[in-house]
Amino acid sequence: MIKYPLASSTWDEKEIEAINGVIAKDMYTMGEGVKQFEDDFAKFVNSKYAVMVNSGSSANLIAVAAMFYTKNPKLKRGDEVIVPAVSWSTTYYPLYQYGLKLKFVDVDLHTLNFDLDQLKLAVSDNTRMILAVNLLGNPNNFDAIKEIIGSRDIILMEDNCESMGAEFKGKQTGTFGLVGTFSTFFSHHMATMEGGLIVTDDEEMYHVMVCLRAHGWTRHLPKENKISNKSDNWFEESFRFLLPGYNVRPVEMSGVIGVEQLKKLPSFLDQRRKNAALFISLFKDSNDFYIQKDIDNSSWFGFSFIIKPESNLNRLDIVKKLEENHIDCRPIVTGDFTKNEVLKYFDCEIFGEMKNAQYLDKKGFFVGNHQIDLTEEIKHLHRVLTSL
Repeated sequence: MIKYPLASSTWDEKEIEAINGVIAKDMYTMGEGVKQFEDDFAKFVNSKYAVMVNSGSSANLIAVAAMFYTKNPKLKRGDEVIVPAVSWSTTYYPLYQYGLKLKFVDVDLHTLNFDLDQLKLAVSDNTRMILAVNLLGNPNNFDAIKEIIGSRDIILMEDNCESMGAEFKGKQTGTFGLVGTFSTFFSHHMATMEGGLIVTDDEEMYHVMVCLRAHGWTRHLPKENKISNKSDNWFEESFRFLLPGYNVRPVEMSGVIGVEQLKKLPSFLDQRRKNAALFISLFKDSNDFYIQKDIDNSSWFGFSFIIKPESNLNRLDIVKKLEENHIDCRPIVTGDFTKNEVLKYFDCEIFGEMKNAQYLDKKGFFVGNHQIDLTEEIKHLHRVLTSL
C-alpha cells in the first residue's frame, strides 16, 4: 500500500545531536546557535541581515511593525497596501493590526501569484506598499512588478514563507524588496519545527526588528546601532525599553537545528525539483487539470491542481478518492481569502473581480512535495486521478 503524506520529517541524527548539545549546556533561550543560523541563512540568500523569530507569522508581524518605527517611518496608519487574494491568513493580519488599508487583487489562475494586469490597474497614488506572495514555491515576476512600481515611492515586501530557495533570474526570492519573510515550520522546505526569518539589506530596519523581537529592549542591539545611543553600562541596558515590542524569540534548539538543516537545504531543493519534473511530465497535458506554471525556478512547495472548466470532475469526488488511496491533500492555501468573515474587521477594498481566486477556491487542491524521492507516490497519484 502506497501512502502519500503531505510532508515528511527532514531530520536525522545531526539534528538530534544538535539538540543534545543544547541540553548539555542547559541554556535553552536564544543564544549563539540562533546567531549562527542567522548569519548562515543571510549568506545563503545573499542578504546582509537575517533575524530569526518563532514562526513565519511572527516574521510578517515584525517586518510590518518595523516600518512604523524607523527614524522616518516608512508606513503610517491608513496607508494602502496591495495584497493578493490568495495567501495564508497571517500575510494579512499584521497589516490589519497596524491600521493599514488592504487592497485585494486577483491572482493568475496558472501561476497562482498576482494577476499582473490587475495589479497594474490597482496601483494608485495612495499605494504605499505591495506585498508580493510567492505561492507554493513559485517566484513572482519581479521584473514586471518593479516596472509597475516604476519611480513611485512604493515599498516592496515579500512573503516568501512557502518559497524558500526559489529563484527569479538567479536571485533568491525574499531578497527583492525591503524585507522578505521565511518559515521553517515542519511541512516547509526545511524545518526547525517552529521558526521563521526576516531578511533585509537595510541596517536600520535590521536594528528595529532585533529590538522589536524581544520586548522592545536594547539588550540585543550592537553598541553602534541606528536606533539608540546604547551605553556601556550593561546593568542599565538590561531593562531599557526603546520600542513597543513583542516576545517572538526562537529557542536555542530551533537555531542549532536550523544550522544543520541549512547544510542539507541545497539537496532538499534539488530533490523537490526532480520530483516536480516527474509531476510535470505526467500532468502537463491533462484534459482535466491546470497545474501551476513555474515563472522561473520554483522551489515547489507542493503540486497544485485546478479542475478545468471543460472537465466533468467534481472536487468532492476527487478528495474522497484521494483519501481512499492514502493521498493527503489540502485547499490551495486559504483559497479566496476575501470570502472569510474576518474581513469585517479590516479596512479593506476588493479591487475588481476575484474571479480566479473564487474559481480556484471551488475547483482547486494541492498535494505535498518532499525532500525525498517521490517517484512511486507521484505515479500512484497519477494512476488514481487518471482512474477518475
